[in-house]
Amino acid sequence: MTAASVPQPRATRAEETAAAPGGRRSLAAALLLGALGAAVVLLASGQTWAEGTVAVGGGSVPLDAAGGDVTGVPTALAIVGLAALVAVFAVRRAGRFLVSLLLTLSGAGAAVAAYLGASDRAALDEKAAGTTGDAAARVEALTHTPWPYVTAAGALLIVVAGLLALRHGRTWPAMSGRYERDGGPRAPRTTRPAGAAGPDRPEDLWKALDRGEDPTHDA
Repeated sequence: MTAASVPQPRATRAEETAAAPGGRRSLAAALLLGALGAAVVLLASGQTWAEGTVAVGGGSVPLDAAGGDVTGVPTALAIVGLAALVAVFAVRRAGRFLVSLLLTLSGAGAAVAAYLGASDRAALDEKAAGTTGDAAARVEALTHTPWPYVTAAGALLIVVAGLLALRHGRTWPAMSGRYERDGGPRAPRTTRPAGAAGPDRPEDLWKALDRGEDPTHDA
């Protein structure tokens, strides 16, 4: 007499695709590019984007404006992109598509804001007015650094991560509570009347030892 074979659960198509090398590569690439792009945007936005001077009395005072002085949009959208990158794994189906779209748009918005800020002079003009006390004062010898373009490049990495999520996100795994320690369903926990002794209660084990009983012996 032979034992009947127990049918094993088959992996779903999405799980099989996620286990494929292509699915793993797209997942790793999106995580790397999204995290790297956000880090570049946050770092570059804190650097000097524009420099100049303003005439004060008989001389001139140097002025500079960081990316945050010019525009705070890239920094804010980079943080949104990071949150969306994490949220991609917490949602499924339509929710994953929407989060992936948010990731893509946040990168695109940060890139556009950084590009527009590369030629901005309003931040330095405002500093010039504050330095001289003259609202009509304007900055002179205005120059721009490459940091706005570095910020835009980092934002484009977030865009690529979002496009990967839109294209391959449906095959990626999602966070789930269905995995248990042994991979199988848990047995239902039996209830015990109040006050009844049980081998899994430490106080009952000590009481049994005090009575000279073997707590490991099944009743």
